[in-house]
Amino acid sequence: MGEIRNIGIFAHVDAGKTTLSEQILSHTGAIRTVGSVDMGTAHTDDLPVERRRGISVKATCVSVDYQGARINLIDTPGHADFSAEVERSMWALDGAVLVVCAVEGVQPQTEVLFEAMVRQNIPVLFFINKTDRENADIPRVMAQIKRFLTPKAVMPSDVEAVSELVCDHRDDLLERYLNGEVFSAALLDEQLVDLTHTCAAYPVLCGSALKNEGVRELLDGIVTYLPGPKREDKLCGVVFAARQDKSLGRGVWVRLYGGALETRESIEIDAGTDPLTGDAKRVAYKITQIQNADLAPTGRISSGEIGVVYGLGDVRIGQIIGDAGCLGRAIEPGQLRTPLITVQAIPATPDEMQALRRACEMLSSEDPLLQVQYVSMLNELHLKVMGTIQLEVIGELLKTRFGLSVTFDTPAIIYKETVSSRCEGFVAYTMPKPCWAILKFVIEPAERGSGVTFSSSVPVSKIMACYQRQVENTIPVALNQGRLGWQVTDVNIKLVDGEHHLVHTHPLDFIVATPMGIQDGLQRGGSTLLEPILAVRFVLPSDFVGRVMSDVIAMRGEVLNSTYDGDRVILNALIPVQSSLDYSTTLAMFTSGRGTMSVKLHGYQECPLELGATAKRRSIDPLDTSKYILAVRGALTGDIFTLE
Repeated sequence: MGEIRNIGIFAHVDAGKTTLSEQILSHTGAIRTVGSVDMGTAHTDDLPVERRRGISVKATCVSVDYQGARINLIDTPGHADFSAEVERSMWALDGAVLVVCAVEGVQPQTEVLFEAMVRQNIPVLFFINKTDRENADIPRVMAQIKRFLTPKAVMPSDVEAVSELVCDHRDDLLERYLNGEVFSAALLDEQLVDLTHTCAAYPVLCGSALKNEGVRELLDGIVTYLPGPKREDKLCGVVFAARQDKSLGRGVWVRLYGGALETRESIEIDAGTDPLTGDAKRVAYKITQIQNADLAPTGRISSGEIGVVYGLGDVRIGQIIGDAGCLGRAIEPGQLRTPLITVQAIPATPDEMQALRRACEMLSSEDPLLQVQYVSMLNELHLKVMGTIQLEVIGELLKTRFGLSVTFDTPAIIYKETVSSRCEGFVAYTMPKPCWAILKFVIEPAERGSGVTFSSSVPVSKIMACYQRQVENTIPVALNQGRLGWQVTDVNIKLVDGEHHLVHTHPLDFIVATPMGIQDGLQRGGSTLLEPILAVRFVLPSDFVGRVMSDVIAMRGEVLNSTYDGDRVILNALIPVQSSLDYSTTLAMFTSGRGTMSVKLHGYQECPLELGATAKRRSIDPLDTSKYILAVRGALTGDIFTLE
């Protein structure tokens, strides 16, 4: 096997990322004609919705050969609504190219992307693009990269800057440098390669993808400065995306960090924990086909490679295959962005509801942060999404791919709730026989952003260990909807008393009882509504700062700070999602597109109920005891975790 580079190309919107990918394909002979984003002919935008809109919606992997190396190139979306797709792409990478516009410079989304790469320890090569444009200013953008992203950015052609950076990490070379030695280009390049691999340096190259300038130098930089994969013997890989094939069915993109996978091979995959026993569940699959990064049948992928594997059923995105200890980085979905709005999806006719549900669930299997909730008691379908652009794309995909016309109601904010004061929750589930599960909880408010903690002080002589494990595993279901209808968070729950019965306790009784006891406590303790707060970064011409600051206050927000950067001002603020949902459109209008904003979730804070909203219950209320027990006993013939 020759040299491999698993590389992702990232950028803020309109930095020229897809155009750059097209030029790379052309330079390496993968395509004859360079496609156009605006004309909808880009080779890496293969979905109809991408071609019509001129935007990248899904990450696309292509392979090219250059100077004896096989480069697996992942072109990622630039719009913030598709940050989840960007994040999952990072799981598969050994290095990245971060594109920055020579005119607009470092944008807020650029900072978000780079911070994510730093967290993942991904070596990065910067490419300052659009140097042919009027008002392009390479020194200004280089200064911004150093100021806003990293002081370790350096142009390889800047011998003095490279020498100083190298000497910061090599005392022996520093002594020689101070004695007046001029280092050779070969020595500096060798040292820069080592520093880049350890994220101690970030090379910066320049060019114009549109004019085909600097592209070959970038390819040289990818092969020279960015690392190849570390190869392990043990089987280890991660599922980072999914795709549908008309003939083969559902396939999943897999990056292998170790071992190999072959067609017709049987593998076992961890399927979580059995809620009843606490034992690890493993499911066996037989691989039916394997394609390489170019979607050509290959029958095998090995350590360091990327391919599509068929036959793994509905295995989830983010699933680890093999030994997780060999992974190159942490797999943590939702670090860049999580869904903040929910909408009801309404089919053209009631008869199409189940087809719409299946289609949305299929889209969710390809994008785990697209959450689908079907409320059977109301016959309603709800989607949790990132933003309005993603919602428009989902509508088009449902039409073009599944032939379904759908309308969406007005987007609503996803709130959360917490308990207002310390309380006790109690349940004695002893009727109708046979059953016996008695539980007593203490529920306390916790620090904002701390999530949910559970502990038990009950001896196993009163409640067997297996039953206590059932209680703990059922807590997320019990907190799925609180008394206001939202997910409950920021609580400490302690099981302080209870009992099982050697004769009357059924193996599932404590799963049935837990939501009743928890909801009893939440009702006693009262509910506090929590609303999502965005950390917003504005990049503005100075004459619009006053207007934006006034708008932030009007939106119940808080201005944190502002700094000048040449002819623009960077303003940081905290703003509730509820009052700022459409502000990006307003900002673009009154600044004529010269003002930009990027957002990320800051956290949740208390909100007066009159300024927020409650949510309809999606299943039987556990405090409606008779109806709940009948419903839940029926549901337990399937999967307890589908109850809400």
